[in-house]
Amino acid sequence: MGPAWMQEKSDRQPEERPGEMESYRSLLQAGSQLQDTLQQVTVPVQLTEVVGYIEKQVAYLSGGRGEDSSVIITLPECSAFSDIPEESLAKVLTYLTLIPRTRQPGVKFIIILDRRLDTWGSIKTALGRIAASFPGNLHLVLVLRPTSFFQRTVTDLGFRFSQEDFMLKMPVVMLSSVTDLLRYIDENQLTSEFGGTLDYCHSDWIVLRTAIESFAVTVKDIAQMLQSFGTDLAETELTDEGGAIECLLKAHTDKYRNLKEAIRSVSKEGRHLLSILESSGNEEDCHWDVRLDWDTVQRLLSQLRDMESAFDGFFEKHHLKLLQCIQLLRYEKSFQEMEKSLQGLTSQEKELSSSAETLAQAEQALKELESLDSQAQEVMGGAQIVILHGHQLAASHHYALALIVQRCNELRHHCDTLSSALKAKQTRLLCTHQLLLSFGQAQTWCDDGAYLLANQLVERFQSKEGALAALRDIERFLEGAPSMLSSGPEALLQEYEAVLTPQLQSQMLKTFEKHGTVQLMIQNRQACLRKLADKHVRPVQLVVPRPDNNAPRCKSPLFSPKHGIDGLKFTFDLSLPGKKTSRKTSSSRKIEVMHDYQENRSCVSYTLDGEESPDLLKRHVLRELIETERVYVEELLSVLLGYRAEMDNPSLWDLLPPILRSKRDILFGNMPEIYNFHSRVFLQDLEGCIDTPERVGACFLEQKENFQMYECFCQNKLRSEALWRQFSDCAFFQECQKKLEHKLGLDSYLLKPVQRITKYQLLLKELLKCSTGSEDTSELQGALAAMLELLKSVNDSMHQIAITGYEGELCELGRVLMQGSFSVWISHKKGPTRMKELARFKPMQRHLFLYERALLFCKRREEHGEGCDKTPSYSFKHCLKMSAVGITENVKGDVKKFEIWYSGREEVYVIQAPTVEVKMTWLNELRRILTSQQKLLKDEAYQHSQLVEHVPLSPLHHESKQQRASVSSEDTESGRSSPDPQPHSPQPQHNRRSWPGAPHSVVICEGLEEWSGGQDHAHPSDTDDEVIALSPGRYRALDDCLRNGADNVSIKCGDVIHLQHVDSQGLWLVKNLSRRQEGVVPSSSLQLILGHSNRGHSSRPGDPGNLKVRKLSSP
Repeated sequence: MGPAWMQEKSDRQPEERPGEMESYRSLLQAGSQLQDTLQQVTVPVQLTEVVGYIEKQVAYLSGGRGEDSSVIITLPECSAFSDIPEESLAKVLTYLTLIPRTRQPGVKFIIILDRRLDTWGSIKTALGRIAASFPGNLHLVLVLRPTSFFQRTVTDLGFRFSQEDFMLKMPVVMLSSVTDLLRYIDENQLTSEFGGTLDYCHSDWIVLRTAIESFAVTVKDIAQMLQSFGTDLAETELTDEGGAIECLLKAHTDKYRNLKEAIRSVSKEGRHLLSILESSGNEEDCHWDVRLDWDTVQRLLSQLRDMESAFDGFFEKHHLKLLQCIQLLRYEKSFQEMEKSLQGLTSQEKELSSSAETLAQAEQALKELESLDSQAQEVMGGAQIVILHGHQLAASHHYALALIVQRCNELRHHCDTLSSALKAKQTRLLCTHQLLLSFGQAQTWCDDGAYLLANQLVERFQSKEGALAALRDIERFLEGAPSMLSSGPEALLQEYEAVLTPQLQSQMLKTFEKHGTVQLMIQNRQACLRKLADKHVRPVQLVVPRPDNNAPRCKSPLFSPKHGIDGLKFTFDLSLPGKKTSRKTSSSRKIEVMHDYQENRSCVSYTLDGEESPDLLKRHVLRELIETERVYVEELLSVLLGYRAEMDNPSLWDLLPPILRSKRDILFGNMPEIYNFHSRVFLQDLEGCIDTPERVGACFLEQKENFQMYECFCQNKLRSEALWRQFSDCAFFQECQKKLEHKLGLDSYLLKPVQRITKYQLLLKELLKCSTGSEDTSELQGALAAMLELLKSVNDSMHQIAITGYEGELCELGRVLMQGSFSVWISHKKGPTRMKELARFKPMQRHLFLYERALLFCKRREEHGEGCDKTPSYSFKHCLKMSAVGITENVKGDVKKFEIWYSGREEVYVIQAPTVEVKMTWLNELRRILTSQQKLLKDEAYQHSQLVEHVPLSPLHHESKQQRASVSSEDTESGRSSPDPQPHSPQPQHNRRSWPGAPHSVVICEGLEEWSGGQDHAHPSDTDDEVIALSPGRYRALDDCLRNGADNVSIKCGDVIHLQHVDSQGLWLVKNLSRRQEGVVPSSSLQLILGHSNRGHSSRPGDPGNLKVRKLSSP
């Protein structure tokens, strides 16, 4: 079955187009009129049938007229007249009489029979044959009798005796001489042979008659062809095959062109014939027949032009119908493809689950939904283009207007339905994710409450101050309770009724049960503390505590007040002395930021003093932002439709180089993605801020991730510009620019996204100047910072793509944080290169790229190209992993220098920045990276310490604790941020805190294993057969586990693995972080992998064999 539009015959039948049928009727009418004229001017006998006898002058029409405008036919002296067959003579006389009769029906004829040199016998025979075969109204026969005496006498006698016979048949007058002829016919109507003045050339008459008759026949043929072709066009049946219609259109067009060429040829012939007749008609003694011939040719030419005009109008409408039919077929094909894609996306959306039982499932579902939404946005963008094409067809008065509008509405309905379903599912998943996140926060808060109660020392309650301090701690903790716990289960049921499943309800009930238990414990503790506080009414005497008072409660050095640990889950028998400090640190940072904000705000209010109101200025800036955004979206759309979409237009393929068509994604980059984002999301968000300008900052922050697409566009810009320079003179671009009426070329519009992304930060700065509220100012500052960070990221990435010579994948190094040019001196601690580098006084110029995981040293090469084509390149020289990097912030002699050392100062790089500000910016970023690495090390070390029972530390361990806890930003005069890694005593130096990452990270983890308490080796037999309690988190494997199933994961000794969660069958979902694998492992196998028996190992406190599990981090 064909497309659906074939079933709606009324949408495509020609009869539904009255203009086309009217043109066809006009063509038929013009053809009928031309046929009538041809019948009137065309004689049944053609000259070609009697041309032999006409050329012999058996008889001829001289053009002369006698009495009553009778036409004169002359039969000159002809020796072979008696030999002419009767049939031929009758045809000659018929032809000569038909010419005047077609122009003037009923006309009379006069025959001049010239027999001056003949005999009476010949005259008698001729008169008999004339009487027998003359077809017209014979008015008179004038006979010039023989001139010789004898023949004249014979003729007179013969005519006298035969006169009655001839007169009964026709009037015959016997003339003795030419002078007698003048009594019947005027001199000017006779030719020169009869003593007249009529100019007549028999050969010219034959040529003229041949031309006139040939022209009439040609006109008749042309008229018949036009009518036949018009009938074929009118009866053409449309099919549902685009190729067949295209072939039909080509055949019709070729035939039309051939007919037009034939019409032009016959018209030219007619005009030439008219010119000949006009030249003859301008003479004073022109024949009456010449004027009649001129009228006939002129009439045929006029009616031929009318028929041609009618045929042109009919074919134009027929041609338009076929073109629109092809357009409709292509549109229907695009519609079907788009409908199929939308239906596929709808099926995927229905298959995607909208519920989740765990936070990981919710995040995975959101990620899948985001991927599906990205695909849907791309497909819906294509659907919008199809809809726009449909609107263009409808605007061009397409005959299938109703069907096209219906298809556009169907596509729009599909897009709206899919978009609504995706948004509804996203809202549901986000709500579920928020609920699960609230469950996790509530569980963490309950755990923290249990830790708080477990860490409160009983001996400190003996004083009133201690009891009151404990009460205050509890009250502060209660103030930070999640809002979910205070709302109660009924409120949650009402708020999350749409997403609550039986499993989520069960989790909610368990969470509130746990909260009730912890709440009861806290209430009991508060009651006890209040009683203790009420009993101590007398002052408490200060006493010196015993030296071993706190020994049993000595903790791991990583839990000193200087080391805050956030976001970790612990079992109930461990303490958290670091939590309070982390909150204070966070609070101090917040106060510092707010202080900067207050300063900026006061400055803004000062600049606005005495001018227009801030709200009015803000609305002006907002209006400019929205208006320029609309213009920007319209310009992007014009480029996509006027250039990119036109590359698929077959009518322009002759102007488009094939290689350019295959590289349009390079020329335009991801401009379609940018247009979809701005037209569908960002512009609508901004327009929603017209009445609430304070929402502008939030709009930018909410779409912060989407703006990253500009980084991809800018990275492609160099390739796009190179391609444009190669094909800028292409006729295709000139034609598209002409259609769009753009004053600027395509390259100017390809620069619009770059110009727009730099415009946002200027407008945000203007909005900040006009803002006074703290909340919206904070969001605007965040938005400005995000836009500036985006510009920096784009700039850094543009430099990054110019790096050459790096063998690995740059994406594995993380995000580019900073880049810049520096002077560099290198020093190696040992090796043959040390003396060579010490002798180098002149620094090397290097361009540094700081990534999240590495620092790259590159050499800037000379810029290639000329003018705007100049592009720098960076030749890769060296790479330092950030996990093995340390820094020295100050170097003697130059405030702009600092050191970066590698692998325990085996390699030292002295860096000289252009300015002190650049140096401090880089140091801050390096310090932030190293600090985050140390925090990760503390988290890993803390997980190890959970498995070690808390026992008094030896003096050696206490000293190590002090060394690890001390970190300084400067070391004496050099300002080193890490102490020299070389040992100064036979004691192990594993516990020293330093900025470097990987080598020292391993040392710290191993050092923690030596801090196992005395209870482990005091009772070694108690732990030999102990079953390890596994919990989610990161661990280091102590044994191998080979893969023995499709779902299992391979683990080698030393691998870092992450236990995620366990199912009801005891199978753990495990991710091998070292090998980037994921699978399931039975609990029994994990006991073997992570556990380690004490048999055969030393029972020293520092022996790693005493550890059952090497847990590196918390979940």
